[in-house]
Amino acid sequence: MIFSFFSWYIQFIIKKDFTAFHFDNIEIKTDASMLILANHFSWWDGFFIFYLNKKVFKKRFHVLVNADNYNKVSFLKYLGAFAAEGKGKDVLDTLSYAGELLDDPNNLVLVFPQGKLYSNHLKSISFEKGVMQMINASKKKINIIFAATFIDYFAKRKPSAHTYLQNWETEEYVSLQLLKSAYNKHYDQSVIKQTQITE
Repeated sequence: MIFSFFSWYIQFIIKKDFTAFHFDNIEIKTDASMLILANHFSWWDGFFIFYLNKKVFKKRFHVLVNADNYNKVSFLKYLGAFAAEGKGKDVLDTLSYAGELLDDPNNLVLVFPQGKLYSNHLKSISFEKGVMQMINASKKKINIIFAATFIDYFAKRKPSAHTYLQNWETEEYVSLQLLKSAYNKHYDQSVIKQTQITE
């Protein structure tokens, strides 16, 4: 019941506060879970991917958030949010839990590799090492999806949001550097597409 309400509410506020929300259509393997790696610049980021999942992927939504947000925003736990409450072993246990979630093809796990909020005007996206620990804790049967979201107003009072998606075909050996490099290539291409939009 609580999930249904917030699911409706997220759709409602996106439609109310944005002129439009555009996203790419991509093909995914239906027998594998989804790990979405996304840039993190606003309060809206998790809600955009939640909405996108509801409309397109239709998997069980989970998002890794920081402990401050998890404790501050009480309804996040009803939307599949989870966090490491402490440091050290608690962080490792949380990453292992995320890896277990990725072993279920019905699950989608959203992660912001930067670990905290940064400007939407960054030239490149940094990656915390926990991303690889999470992947290595899974059986690696995953759709790894890159998401890059940007907001512009143009001539409207309300902004438009664009989420550019890419299904990254993983190599057998995945390193943090390889993942970061591939994501930033997608991010660069997304910036180019975004700057080509005119109204």
